[in-house]
Amino acid sequence: MARLKLGILFSGRGTNLQALLDATADPAFPAETALALANRPDAGGLKRAAGAGVPAQVIDHKRYPDRPTFETALTEALTAAGVELVCLAGFMRLLTPNFVNRWAGKAINIHPSLLPAFPGLNTHARAIEAGVRFAGATVHFLSTEMDAGPIILQAATPILPTDDADILAARVLRAEHEIYIRAVRWIAEGRVRIENGRVHVADVTDDAAYYLPAGQRPV
Repeated sequence: MARLKLGILFSGRGTNLQALLDATADPAFPAETALALANRPDAGGLKRAAGAGVPAQVIDHKRYPDRPTFETALTEALTAAGVELVCLAGFMRLLTPNFVNRWAGKAINIHPSLLPAFPGLNTHARAIEAGVRFAGATVHFLSTEMDAGPIILQAATPILPTDDADILAARVLRAEHEIYIRAVRWIAEGRVRIENGRVHVADVTDDAAYYLPAGQRPV
């Protein structure tokens, strides 16, 4: 069976990119990375892609006069690479409805909170400041509203009294890596469908949402 072709979009150091590169390096994994695409020429993830032997490209948003022309370049590169699923992995650019609608049902994002709580930036500091007892991560389909598409998978971890934003972020990041790989696997296996704005996963043998203990959950 042909493996699903991924296009991974990133802007920075690329830790979620690395998790996907590691997963797709296994020929038994049902997806492969067709293109790693950065919008910044100094993105650290470019070295990760090169180290994995994966095709990589920079489409610098600063070289385009507006978002539509930048997004047209993104779509052209993704299409040329045969990408079937776009995975945003720390891609720090807001995407317009034109791009989102072009890739409707074929683009996913990872966000470091339990959506719909704490969309946007500084999620860990905001969660601690709000006094909530749990933080976490969410994989969701891309939508025209930021961090608001149908939820595929979530992981939760307690917020401990000793946590600061950096400590909490590191613990949540481990969960991000795990659930992003799991969500991509489900999609590649054809087990995910969206119905009435909600995601349904066929043949799930474990919970679609899991609790991450205060210690480190193995990936």
